[in-house]
Amino acid sequence: MPSQLDPVTAPAPAPAVVVPRNVKQIILSAIVIILALVILLSIFGNERFGWQVIGAYLFSTIILTGIANTLLLTFLCMIAGTLLGAVIALMKLSSSPPLQWIATVYTWIFRGVPLLVLLLFFFNLAALFPQLELGIPGSAPLITLNANEIISPFMAAFLALSLHESAYMAEIIRSGIAAVAKGQSEAAHALGMKPLKVIQRIIFPQAMRLIVPPTANQVITMLKSTSLVSVLALSDLLYSAQIVYSQNYQVIPLLAVATIWYLILVSILTWIQSRVERVFNRGYGEKGKRRKKISPSPSNTSKNPSAIAEEDAHV
Repeated sequence: MPSQLDPVTAPAPAPAVVVPRNVKQIILSAIVIILALVILLSIFGNERFGWQVIGAYLFSTIILTGIANTLLLTFLCMIAGTLLGAVIALMKLSSSPPLQWIATVYTWIFRGVPLLVLLLFFFNLAALFPQLELGIPGSAPLITLNANEIISPFMAAFLALSLHESAYMAEIIRSGIAAVAKGQSEAAHALGMKPLKVIQRIIFPQAMRLIVPPTANQVITMLKSTSLVSVLALSDLLYSAQIVYSQNYQVIPLLAVATIWYLILVSILTWIQSRVERVFNRGYGEKGKRRKKISPSPSNTSKNPSAIAEEDAHV
């Protein structure tokens, strides 16, 4: 029975949690929203944009054909640039100094020369090599081709974009492979795995998590870089819009049509990028989630150690 000197006191109530409100942040957010609304109203309320013309040509045949050519060029150049970039990356990582030197010079050239210059150079390649000959050196050529017939605007764009992209993909792949710990490959070699199997089974699966995000960004960059092929009179999305407004003189509406389609295509690629990254990041965020689940709940912190020990014993 408790004595009068030690009265039983009731537990003190838990302090209320007060969430501070940042008034400056709220004001700044309101200002940004107001400015965004003003800009949108000034754009959609301006009749000089020619919204009727935009709606008439947004799904026209010539624009859709330009979109198909843009996507085809992006797809082919990314595949060729990635495959060639992987070869250049392996050359830079090899132990052979000549291969390292060749790969270094290759990336130095195609990263240093602007893409527009490469497009114009390959388009006028026939001025340097009128005929392309294939055969054994010192003997008569087996095949002789006319460069003017082979180097079409599409082929010039394909060569320039692919070689330019391969230099960047080489650095991306090289950095992804170099990020994998050397102990992984050393352990695989100790188990008797062949070098090709080590790259295929050990290194690349771990490096892909680091290679995929910048590669997806390069795909988006490639999609936008195809607009430069309009200088070669190749009927991509931008050049198709230029053909139309050269006839009806509706420059702004047709440029808006090209802008809308570029934004749509980039948004789709961004969504695909997020899904692909989620697939390759599986298994890397599980530890944090498990720790959050195991962490004690706020209700358990108010219990004394003996009560917690009794609950753990029952469990």
